[in-house]
Amino acid sequence: MTAAGTALTLRHPVERFTLDNGLRVVLAPDRSVPVVAVSVFYDVGMRNEPEGRTGFAHLFEHLMFQGSAHVPKMEHARLVQAAGGTFNGSTHQDYTNYFEALPAEALERALFLEADRMAAPAITEENLRNQIDVVKEEIRVNVLNRPYGAFPWLQLPQVAFESFANTHDGYGSFVDLESSTVDDATDFFSTYYAPGNAVLCIGGDLDVAETERLVQRWFGPVAAREVPPTPRTGEPMPTSVRSVVVEDRLATAPAVALGWRVPDPVANFDEYLGTVLLAELLSEGDASRLERRLIHDDRTAIAQSSYVGLFGDPFDVRDATLLTTQVHHPAGVPVERVTAAVHEEIARIGSDGVPADELRRVQARTEAQLLRQADSVLGRTLAFAAAELVHGRAELAGELAARLAAVTPEQVQAAARGLDPGTVAMLELRPAGGRA
Repeated sequence: MTAAGTALTLRHPVERFTLDNGLRVVLAPDRSVPVVAVSVFYDVGMRNEPEGRTGFAHLFEHLMFQGSAHVPKMEHARLVQAAGGTFNGSTHQDYTNYFEALPAEALERALFLEADRMAAPAITEENLRNQIDVVKEEIRVNVLNRPYGAFPWLQLPQVAFESFANTHDGYGSFVDLESSTVDDATDFFSTYYAPGNAVLCIGGDLDVAETERLVQRWFGPVAAREVPPTPRTGEPMPTSVRSVVVEDRLATAPAVALGWRVPDPVANFDEYLGTVLLAELLSEGDASRLERRLIHDDRTAIAQSSYVGLFGDPFDVRDATLLTTQVHHPAGVPVERVTAAVHEEIARIGSDGVPADELRRVQARTEAQLLRQADSVLGRTLAFAAAELVHGRAELAGELAARLAAVTPEQVQAAARGLDPGTVAMLELRPAGGRA
């Protein structure tokens, strides 16, 4: 690693241990501020959902906030906020997480709350029904009644992939949600919310020995259960173009999304880093390749973006995943002209390479974003937890900026060569009533 890369590595020690029930624990002490963050990452996300239960991972995230054995409904929120803290949870492709950030003296309170719902969330008919209604309303607001609501995150995977795990609607169909039962929810909890299927990561102003004692006190009694195998979500690389056209009655202008399969984010991490920087080089900032070409020079686009991973967070996904380029363009511009320009710019990088100074600008911006995220105790703790769960090494989160700084122009060039126009998945969106 270069001297510059070494300077970018976060110098936060990481301690780890495993409880008898299988819970993996990562501690990241930082005594510089009187704040702690507690996060629990469960190895269950949208890709774990069985057929007929689409949207269940996200629905269950909602259920986990409806009380538990010793915490009445709404009491979790009241106890965290009364201590001066914040809390939340989120559902991703490969995990679901729950977290709090609080003053350091409230650490035990957060541990008690997370342990209580790990042991026994309140899965009742009333809670299930009202949270199904909440999720359905989210879908109405965020997808059904919003222009481009499903574009491309819900629609492009159906074009790009083959397996149910990778193609289904992770937000959930109303039919699947409404037919869910308490038994379904109880079975989902029993299967995926076992202590051995989770990572507990605690960061901030903590004493390692005392924190270990508290973790043992609150999480140790949670009963061990069998841990499900990690689902196989990888797929063979595509060998042909796949293309679908959808209509959007609320859209004001057409759009197109192009998706290419990329190297395995875990098994081929160094190769994958070249793809991450390629996406940044293509679309981030006024000097990026596609911003210059589509917006400023050709004036064939209204907006463009490129990113890796379903939610644009490339370091918390497993295989298989995409580099996606999406472009919104005027109705008078043929989609073929837009896609041809995208392919030309990628091909130019593949043939001519990337000037070192251009790559360095992209690396500096990406490194700055990672380091800024790591400034907060909560941001750092969440990154450590995700790295531990997905990559098996919490320390990787502290090394990312340095690893990106070490990526060479040749790696980015190779990544561009991997974006073959002959294997692209293309999703064309037309406003309802638009041209045929």
